[in-house]
Amino acid sequence: MSKARQIYEDLGVVPVINASGYQTVIGGSRVGTEVQAAMDIANRYFANMEELLKKTGALIADTLGAEAAMVTPGCAAALALSSAACMSGSDPEKMEQLPDTTGMKHHILIQKKQRYHYDPVLTVFGAKLIEVGDENGTTEAQLEAAISDQTAAIHYFAPGGQEGVLSPEDVVRIAHANGIPVIVDAASQVYPLETMLKYPDMGADLIGYGAKYIGSCHSTGILCGRKDLIDAAFLHSFIGYETCPYDTIGRPLKVDRQEVVAVVVALREWFSMDHEARLSEYKRKAEELLSNLKDIPHITAKFSADARSLSNGVHITVDETALGKTAAQIIEELRQGNPSVWTRGSANTFRVAVTNFIEDDQEIVTARLREVLTR
Repeated sequence: MSKARQIYEDLGVVPVINASGYQTVIGGSRVGTEVQAAMDIANRYFANMEELLKKTGALIADTLGAEAAMVTPGCAAALALSSAACMSGSDPEKMEQLPDTTGMKHHILIQKKQRYHYDPVLTVFGAKLIEVGDENGTTEAQLEAAISDQTAAIHYFAPGGQEGVLSPEDVVRIAHANGIPVIVDAASQVYPLETMLKYPDMGADLIGYGAKYIGSCHSTGILCGRKDLIDAAFLHSFIGYETCPYDTIGRPLKVDRQEVVAVVVALREWFSMDHEARLSEYKRKAEELLSNLKDIPHITAKFSADARSLSNGVHITVDETALGKTAAQIIEELRQGNPSVWTRGSANTFRVAVTNFIEDDQEIVTARLREVLTR
């Protein structure tokens, strides 16, 4: 048994092969070789965390074309800190008053059709989400009318694009015409590179990214945008709590020095790597998997490319009646092995993502699929 499997089994935990993409419940991401090496080296010395966060923030901001940036413990923390910054600015009294928002602007507008599983993180510091529009969408007139003297920010869940949902450009234009900042959740909007760069370029005031999507630790994120708001978010953060005289509440949102280094190294690598070669390798793995499944009856398998390149792989449709089991049952059976194979699906389909396969993952997943689909 490999040391990698043994370390989990010694803890009584079944190791997992990730065939589902960047999924939080199985650990999110695998750091790259260069990133891991940099973290190991950074472990040798301690660092002044205020200096480290500010210096790395400047480097990140320069890469993303933003005024300022900072490393956060995930994108959710970036959004929470964004809401705090929009409510308090750098006013010490308001900062210390949160999460009590009495007498403060604390409404964050969100298009009703854009409500999603993670938007409650915006309320951590006391903000209140205000829905605009209805299930069919939101008009510019409705968004304009919803802005009040209680509006602290407008939130946008990128990339948008649903019918009836205002574009991020329209939201920024309307917000800025009314002196309101825009927060963008761009967690997984990291590829193509132009996608990652477009939100700062269009003038969004605060943008959160999940750094796990670029090869950093699962627990890391990036917040970038307008300097005065990033400065306010910094004061609300764990290091602001430790170094400024204000009693803020961001102390739980802590990152380690190795994680900060990991984000910078991963971002540099992401912007310098040959992405065509990366995608070609995903395609090769997927085609190899397809070749090994082509003789199995009652399924239809085809290559599936994710526009964000996060879960490229094979999409399998099951004739559930003929096969005698459902896609949901197949997904569950794949999880029962050791190592466990995690994938995702809906209705009578499931997707096998190859993007995180290393070493013998592909061979194990192929064997398990053949076993489950022919048993």
